[in-house]
Amino acid sequence: MPKLVKLYITQTLIGFAVAAAFVVALLYFNVGNLWHLVTHTEGGAIAVVILWAANGIVFSGVQFGMTIMRMAETGEDGDQGGKRDTIPVHATPVAIPVPVETRPAEAGRR
Repeated sequence: MPKLVKLYITQTLIGFAVAAAFVVALLYFNVGNLWHLVTHTEGGAIAVVILWAANGIVFSGVQFGMTIMRMAETGEDGDQGGKRDTIPVHATPVAIPVPVETRPAEAGRR
């Protein structure tokens, strides 16, 4: 199996494990009365599965992205991050006339 595929599968499993811990924490601490909602409705179990799957997709993507970003090697220039020239700004403020309608005085103004 290629290294990148193995890395992706590993990070996906880690992401789904973190998502499982997150969903358990949500239910344990009863955030938004979620435990009561899940245990007292007919579709509570499928809601937990969907919550876990959706968070698993997000967390595994973040986990894989962080791992790929950490794999970067230091460049020859000491990892300076690119060119940092100042951007010249030649802007002069311009007054823009805005028409304003006058309203009649309100009787019950606070």
